[in-house]
Order: sequence, then C-alpha cells, then structure tokens
Amino acid sequence: MKDTVKDLQDKVDISSPIEARDEIEKGKSAKYLREKLGGIPEKAKENLKEFNRIKKLISEALTVEDMTIKQLTVKLNMPSDEVVYYLMSLVKYGVVKIGDIDDMDEYYTYKLNK
Repeated sequence: MKDTVKDLQDKVDISSPIEARDEIEKGKSAKYLREKLGGIPEKAKENLKEFNRIKKLISEALTVEDMTIKQLTVKLNMPSDEVVYYLMSLVKYGVVKIGDIDDMDEYYTYKLNK
C-alpha cells in the first residue's frame, strides 16, 4: 500500500495524500488527473470488457426465461463461482433482480429488471 501511495505521489509531485485530496477538491478535473497519472490502466480496461461480455451473455440467457444459478452455470458453461460473482454484481446495480423461489425452497430464480 505504501508503495502505491509513493508511486502516485511521485507521479503528481505531491508530498502527501492529504495534499492530493486538497488538489482534487480545488477543482482539478478527472481528465487532468488522468493525464497526470498516465491514463486508465490497461488491466482496468480489460476487466471492463470482460464484465460487459459476461453481462451480455447473462442478459441474453435471462431474456428467454428466469433461471437459477445452476441453470446459468450450465447454459453459459462457466464455473458457478464466476456466475455468482457476475450475477450478484448485476443484482447490485439493478440490471437483474431476484425472482421466485422454487417449490422445494432451495433455489432462487433471477430475471432481468425491465
């Protein structure tokens, strides 16, 4: 953590995180700071592309019918932990919502939030 703070301080020529906060509060735009820090990291861009790809796959699967996590895992041919991660992210941001519970009270279905 200290290395990251030191790297940022070196890039923007600010001696402390408090001074960095003060610079931002003085009205420095996000564009200025992005240029000063060297732009958006490539890893962040790749992660966003992957998230959007999987979001599209889940959305397409849920347009046909409401599905459980197990059904999505089979349909998308993905590990269940990844399906849960992306599905819960989509629930958090309101793209997907929780549907009904099955007859055995074991699994929830998920559906698109229209």
